[in-house]
Amino acid sequence: MKFHSKPIAEHEQVPLADDGRWEHLVDHWARHHTRPTKRPGDPNACYVVSVGAGSGSTHTEAQLAEILGLVRAQGDEVVGWQTLTRSRPDPRTFLGRGAFEQIAARATEYGADLLVVDAELSPSQTRNIEDITGFSIADREAVILNVFERHAKTRKARIQVEIAHLEYLRPRIRGLGLQMDQQAGGIMRARGPGETASELLARRLDGRLAELRKAFARLERAGQTQRKGRDGCARIVLVGYTNAGKTSLMNALTNADLSAQDRPFETLDTTSRCLTRHGGDVVISDTVGFIRRLPSRLLDSFESTLAEICEATLVVVVIDASDPEWPMHQQTTEAQLHRLGADKIPRFYVFNKMDRVTTPTAEPWSALDPAHDSISSIATSMALSSHDPDAVAQLRNALVRAARGDHRSTRVLVPYEATEVIQRAYATCRVVKAEATESGLMLTLEGRPHLIARIERAATEIRS
Repeated sequence: MKFHSKPIAEHEQVPLADDGRWEHLVDHWARHHTRPTKRPGDPNACYVVSVGAGSGSTHTEAQLAEILGLVRAQGDEVVGWQTLTRSRPDPRTFLGRGAFEQIAARATEYGADLLVVDAELSPSQTRNIEDITGFSIADREAVILNVFERHAKTRKARIQVEIAHLEYLRPRIRGLGLQMDQQAGGIMRARGPGETASELLARRLDGRLAELRKAFARLERAGQTQRKGRDGCARIVLVGYTNAGKTSLMNALTNADLSAQDRPFETLDTTSRCLTRHGGDVVISDTVGFIRRLPSRLLDSFESTLAEICEATLVVVVIDASDPEWPMHQQTTEAQLHRLGADKIPRFYVFNKMDRVTTPTAEPWSALDPAHDSISSIATSMALSSHDPDAVAQLRNALVRAARGDHRSTRVLVPYEATEVIQRAYATCRVVKAEATESGLMLTLEGRPHLIARIERAATEIRS
């Protein structure tokens, strides 16, 4: 067998088969023209394409930094990136065939094995891009889903993430490979032609989704019972853009020890703690963070978890004041709160990470977007660092005062035999003082008017 080649520069180092060294030729090609094999569990080498609409260099840099942070948060390695602007996406490939051919060439030079596109791609667009580039493709939704899956710790969060993940994969089954065209079953046409492997996989996926939804419904009923037990408490909810420092602030306010690492979506589970040491009448909860272009199926999956926001007495919007994009973060948070139906709940804006601000201002909340009606219902605002104990103590007092805005104080005489009423008073109100008298226990209560009225009515009925 002969191998002929012109003596050009790019072939100088290629061993020719004329010498009978065919094995050397194959080995040279394998070492220089194929991607290294990746063992299971190894991080992907990702080449990231950030797609914007040309909104300015600062916005483009922030968008690129965000997708790079998400890729690293899912445990992968970024080997290269580039930014592109497109005002009108191509319906077949989103960016166009020529653009992706150039992207594939650059990704190959960087040794990438996964191409990440910061856009929401349809299943057909994903398949077309994979055919053009020869790379596996992950869009923005897939990356966020992977981050959620990596950080989900409790059973409820894992079920919610798996439901969203399976719903994402359901329309993409047909693009998993040529083996999906094989058929199974159907002997001698007695039972029809059978079903393709893709149909079999879709049926199993639907069965798994039904199983997960039933399990989640059981967990949700238990969660509703827990929330009913806090009906007598003023409830504060921390919301905001992901990585704004909500969990760090939660730890500082309640002396909790929750995981607060500097990475997106570190917190997925709603965690509640008592904000007041005595009485326990104010409860504060930390929730999952928001992000621009958050996939709708993720928000739908976490709708029951985020339902606690709509039941809150006060919504605390935490903003990373050191991020130049914080006005966009605030607008994104307001949009998600509007979607959840929490527009009318009073707001308390906390500008966090002030220790990282290079040019701090006395009143950063003056730059809040006045287009939202909720801005007019601000209880108050503060700018601080969660590492400053004095500022955190002032914030704690301000939050308690704002949450108890409609509370009133009263004195109620409860007979000693009315143990159930006494227990209800301690469970639903703040007992400022308890005095023993001949007729019963004189309680000085502070709490919501309707709860105090209920206790007064029960005590009166027992005395009469």
